[in-house]
Amino acid sequence: MPSAPVLVFDGDCGFCRLWIDRWKALTGDRVEYAPFQTAAHRFPNIPPERFREAVHFIEASGAKPSGAVSSGADAVFRLLTYAPGKGRLHWLYENVPGFAPISESGYRFAAGHRPGLYTLTRLLWGAHFERPSHDSTRWLFLRLLALTYLFAFLSLYVQIPGLIGSRGILPAANFLQAISQNLGAERYWAFPTLAWISSSDGALRFLALGGGLLSVVGLIGVFPTPVFALLWVFYSSLVVVGQDFLSFQWDIFLLEAGFLGILFAPRREPSPTVLWLFRLLLFRLMFSSGAIKLASGDPAWHSLTALQYHYETQPLPTPLAWYAQQLPAWFQTFSTVVMFGIELGTPFLIFAPRRLRFLGAGGMIFLQVLIALTGNYAFFNLLTLALCLLLLDDALVGRLLPSRLRGATPRERSRVHRAITATLAPILIFAGGLEIARIFWEPRWIPEPVGQLVGRLSQLHIISNYGLFAVMTTSRLEIIVEGSNDGETWLAYEFKYKPGDLKRRPPIVAPHQPRLDWQMWFAALGNYRGNPWFVNLIVRLLEGSPDVLALLRTNPFPNAPPRYVRAEVYDYHFTDFAGRRATGAWWRRDFKGRYFPVGSL
Repeated sequence: MPSAPVLVFDGDCGFCRLWIDRWKALTGDRVEYAPFQTAAHRFPNIPPERFREAVHFIEASGAKPSGAVSSGADAVFRLLTYAPGKGRLHWLYENVPGFAPISESGYRFAAGHRPGLYTLTRLLWGAHFERPSHDSTRWLFLRLLALTYLFAFLSLYVQIPGLIGSRGILPAANFLQAISQNLGAERYWAFPTLAWISSSDGALRFLALGGGLLSVVGLIGVFPTPVFALLWVFYSSLVVVGQDFLSFQWDIFLLEAGFLGILFAPRREPSPTVLWLFRLLLFRLMFSSGAIKLASGDPAWHSLTALQYHYETQPLPTPLAWYAQQLPAWFQTFSTVVMFGIELGTPFLIFAPRRLRFLGAGGMIFLQVLIALTGNYAFFNLLTLALCLLLLDDALVGRLLPSRLRGATPRERSRVHRAITATLAPILIFAGGLEIARIFWEPRWIPEPVGQLVGRLSQLHIISNYGLFAVMTTSRLEIIVEGSNDGETWLAYEFKYKPGDLKRRPPIVAPHQPRLDWQMWFAALGNYRGNPWFVNLIVRLLEGSPDVLALLRTNPFPNAPPRYVRAEVYDYHFTDFAGRRATGAWWRRDFKGRYFPVGSL
């Protein structure tokens, strides 16, 4: 058998040793690496001073047939032909005019500045310059993804009857029946959901409970690919029939991340392509969140005063939001600047060297923790933190996991998996870039077939647009729903989590999402005519629907439903320290008027 080719390098050069470690990870035992200080005697035809100037790649053990010995950039590119999937550079070197001299000039520059480049490399990459592995990060990410699914499904399970059940506010069966009448056979393509098989209360709860059980299996790590595929199908099925109550950004965020999770789940070598698709998703999420605030033209964001309103006007503040609201105006302005710096700046560090990428991950994690401490945003923060984890590598994450929990890499990825990811990646990258472009302008140069494909991906929530709080709400209007039997004495329905009782402390409820409470916040931004579901809520209260009443904290009519129901709107504000000491109230309010007229069956 012929001997393995040999790369001879300067063993006294720290910069050289960094690259040798990286190349060893790529080529394995297909190439021998030897410092010239101990190996020069094996190659008497090469003067020792030449070894000090450049690496040499000997493919015929020094026999020196034509082309067997190469040096400099040529040697590096020939070496990489022994690394799977890395031979393209050598082809470019030999076939593209100008590529070879430019490569050799770059190599000579690096060779002449090795001490400085070594310092810079250690500064940006640290001690781990070799090819990074992501077995442990993939293992941990998939568990966090399964945990996110678990929270999402269980949160839905307890709310489905009142939201989209047969006696709920927006019955799924009625929704699907309307689609059938309008679309006919196209309904399955336009609205793909397992609820077409059955939209009964039992079937809908089966999807939620089944998704929860599958999430537990995903946490255990059994049959990961089919499990994550079923999780995506189950949750997508519920989102399709959930209507207004499952139209939040974290729902589509979970579906987009969950779709990539199917490609990331096989028990093989983690796919670098899918890893970068996840990172691009994180980039789109974070950058879009900052860009859309500026592109909206909202004066509160442009004047850096938005956080003076945010803590008390967000949908479901936490107790800490009350304290954050008391901070001085200068600090709120400073916080807004920091937020824009993180949302618009740190996403670009995703593409930076290792340590700068870690810095970017730290900034995004810091922002998500602050958001979670001051607001209840369901599982959004958990899923975003899970994506930030994919900016790290095993050299860092592996230290935090016991060896028995670290991911394993038993086999290389199959050709089928490589083909699927290679086909999907350009489409998803293009579609994701298009969503960012639409923040600033609507591209009109897209061919119709491409536009239809992107539209279909968006309809399936495989690609989505993001950007919370594009326009800051500067006042908090709260709808108070009241019932009466005589039209004179009115009793309020208290919701579980949204503000109502002035002395009730803001709750901590995430990762659970009380979806009716959230929709009440959106309804207050408009009127009941623009929120048909609100009229349905009033009807269900007049009927005394037990499923809808289960979504509320208190029912002031426990024996029989009221004859009349109305809704009034108040302007809510956090109290200050003096007001809270004097009254014990977290909120104060001013009456604004009638939201929904007195109604009866």
